[in-house]
Amino acid sequence: MKKVYIFIFFIFTLCANAKETTFNKALFDKAQSEGKIVVVSSWTKYCSSCASQMKVLDKAKNDFDNIEYFKFDVNNKEIAKLFNVQYQTTLLIFKDNEEIYRSIGETSKDLIYEAIKSSI
Repeated sequence: MKKVYIFIFFIFTLCANAKETTFNKALFDKAQSEGKIVVVSSWTKYCSSCASQMKVLDKAKNDFDNIEYFKFDVNNKEIAKLFNVQYQTTLLIFKDNEEIYRSIGETSKDLIYEAIKSSI
């Protein structure tokens, strides 16, 4: 049983450390004005699905050209209100200054990559 608690603690620590807010309104606007596809995701502390989604998005950022990726803590009310996001693991994709995709809880690499590919 002790091993289970250690494993759970390790997973929570790993998930918490992987999360930081990288969203910046000026950089978001700049990326859009440059014609980039902009991906925004929300997270919250101790959310394993958030960590899974971020892992996929971190890889996607290297696998696709012309994509800018931002993430934010859903408890940041100012950013959450800007995007009308109420839940963690919300994924948004913007193209040409418009939101073209939104999902909640999506962690599948295939489905996330499909959404990104369809926006290019």
